[in-house]
Amino acid sequence: MSRIETDIMHGWEFTLKEPEDENFEGVQLPHDWAIHAPVNPNMKQGAAQGFRDRWGIGWYRRNLALEEIKEGTVYQLQFDGVYENSTVWVNGKEAGGRKYGYSRFTLDITEYIHEGDNQILVKVDNTSFPADRWYSGAGIYRTVKLLELNRNHLQPEEIQVKTAIHGDMGIVTITTGVSSSVKACLSDEHVRITGVSAQDGTIRVEIPSVKLWSPEQPHLYHVELALYEGSQIVDTYGLRIGVRDIQMKAGKGMYINGRRTKIKGFCIHQDAGCLGIAVRPEIWKDRLMAFKAMGCNAIRTAHHMPASELLDLCDELGLLVYEEPFDKWTGGSYRRYFATEWQADLECMVKRDRNHPCIFMWGVGNEVEYQGQASMLEILKMLKDHLLTLDDTRPVTYAMNPHFKYESNADLSQVKDIQQFVDEVSDTEIYDGDERVERIRRIAEIVDVISCNYQEQWYPAIHEAVPDKLILGTETYQFFRGHSDQMQNFSDEVPWMDVEKHDYVIGGMLWTGIDYLGESMGYPAKGWAGSLFWTNNERKPLSYLYESYWSEEPMVYLAVMDYSLQDEGVKEHWDTPRYASHWNFPQFNKTVIPYMIATNCEEVTVELGDKRMYVNKPSSYPNRMITGYLPYLPGTITVRGFIRGQEVCQYAVKTAGPAVRLGFDREELQLAAKAGYQKLFTVRAKDSEGTPVFRDSSKVTFHVSGPAVILAVDNGDLSSSESYDAHWMHMYRGCVSTVIRFTGEPGRVVLSAYSEGMHPAELVIHVI
Repeated sequence: MSRIETDIMHGWEFTLKEPEDENFEGVQLPHDWAIHAPVNPNMKQGAAQGFRDRWGIGWYRRNLALEEIKEGTVYQLQFDGVYENSTVWVNGKEAGGRKYGYSRFTLDITEYIHEGDNQILVKVDNTSFPADRWYSGAGIYRTVKLLELNRNHLQPEEIQVKTAIHGDMGIVTITTGVSSSVKACLSDEHVRITGVSAQDGTIRVEIPSVKLWSPEQPHLYHVELALYEGSQIVDTYGLRIGVRDIQMKAGKGMYINGRRTKIKGFCIHQDAGCLGIAVRPEIWKDRLMAFKAMGCNAIRTAHHMPASELLDLCDELGLLVYEEPFDKWTGGSYRRYFATEWQADLECMVKRDRNHPCIFMWGVGNEVEYQGQASMLEILKMLKDHLLTLDDTRPVTYAMNPHFKYESNADLSQVKDIQQFVDEVSDTEIYDGDERVERIRRIAEIVDVISCNYQEQWYPAIHEAVPDKLILGTETYQFFRGHSDQMQNFSDEVPWMDVEKHDYVIGGMLWTGIDYLGESMGYPAKGWAGSLFWTNNERKPLSYLYESYWSEEPMVYLAVMDYSLQDEGVKEHWDTPRYASHWNFPQFNKTVIPYMIATNCEEVTVELGDKRMYVNKPSSYPNRMITGYLPYLPGTITVRGFIRGQEVCQYAVKTAGPAVRLGFDREELQLAAKAGYQKLFTVRAKDSEGTPVFRDSSKVTFHVSGPAVILAVDNGDLSSSESYDAHWMHMYRGCVSTVIRFTGEPGRVVLSAYSEGMHPAELVIHVI
């Protein structure tokens, strides 16, 4: 028999009480019980966990009906992630589990099952303290599969694909992990090539006129492996691969397929606002496509391995990935696992993900304790050396904190806030620049690329000390670059300029791409708001500045300064000037208002009504961001971008009148029927001419008819305490969003939005 893989995401029940029949209620996976927990300003570790009272033990159960137990078949349950400390029973017998909440684990349940009904019971113990520094959620939040395999079968974690390029020929070498005969069929829409395993279990396939994978053209080949017993196929396994060559050239940069490439990246956590961590791939696909549309070409999955489907999307969309298995080592939330679990969790990440072409670099930790000291260097070398036994095709690095300290004998088990311990300025802080660089040099002796968090101001000194290693900004501020004499400063030097300036800097990854839950700077904020997107996928003004740096498509954008807007609770150095894209200041009469223009054009014109305002070329401004002032006169501001004297783009901001109606971004669309499929839709307040009303904060109620249900609502305001688990929410900056889930049945879905005093909006979705 060939393998059968079945997603088992429906038919589950859940309780936070004792696992008795009367306590269970039906749920669908993925599921995050913490996102529905009440907001509690006084909860334990509240700031880190978004003030959602999440602590407890959850129980999941499901009936698994098997018509027959096939002879010679192995049955496995595969969990891509359960947060956290899980135990699985099948028919009352313990089958296994996993401590770390981000690692995939697979359990052989063959000896525990029988024909007919079988009960799966999962205990999720979410009581260990501390949890992660960011919102970690709780529950079975990733894909669960039932695997039916021949007892002689391929093991995906033991399969390794390596690629090389010789002229226009692609060379694919596949290590099968078995000694039995395996045939490979490699194909795309133009090519179909077969290969057979040698005695050592490897298969070599040559692809003439190979199409290469790159961020610009992410070409993928499908590989189908067939395992034989004699002349009979007993197992098959398919995967997608990409052929690409990545080289790190000292002093010159990173080259992909011979083309120098800069990392234009975002760090991301795994939650999606109102959905918590129970995020299906289509939700992330919309987010990733929005990132890519503004020129982003890379993400860092901070600070753990992501859902496997996220990497599938990055392969498909052409987004490079920096992946790491855990945050701290012997401190922080992972300290309770490090001594016994680090090897298994590191191996899980590398073996699961090493065949993804999107992954360009491995990280083995982030901002750890005792950075640059002998004990830390010993662990760093241990992690890197072991990783190289699993994959020697990619650089291995570690993301350095900007803080370096003198040796101390602190008992980390007594440290309640590990990040404060790592970051806090104290009498152990190293301020001498030469000594700081010496600590970095010690780390650089072990890693392949020097990965720096918030250290742009020291790049030249680092490069002078270690000229044979390239530098990557694994975390960068959005707007405020530090000073050579201190980590933080508030001048208008944007960190991206250091990436452009130095060939030996291969890129930068902003902290963060999109707002996330947890790591709050204080109540009422429930999360981190210092990003380029709000949690409901709405773009923030500074995202357009980065689009002007990263995108080759002509663009121009204008925003004005507005300090009447609410404080979102951003940590100061990750904050930005308070720009907003609107032209409504009823409190002013010809008062001059600062503005910014972001563009990748050569010249720009500004028109306020029928009057032109003259501005210099972008190249004459620091950071190429045009700044100036406009008197407040209600009407329209139009900015136009020119290249070689020709207008290539324009952007307009218009004074809005009173909100009289609601409007979705479109009125009709078509989707394929798929059970459980989710999508976020946004409605906006508009005036009589259709102009968005930025300042409107009316309450909006959603209703859906047809084969779909409302799952959650989100307006991007992390300081709001309104429930995500509702059909209504107030608008924030003139809009509010809802996520709806489709049942999988074809039909006509109508999503409606209502607000008192406004005409309702209606979106028709044809599900086919």
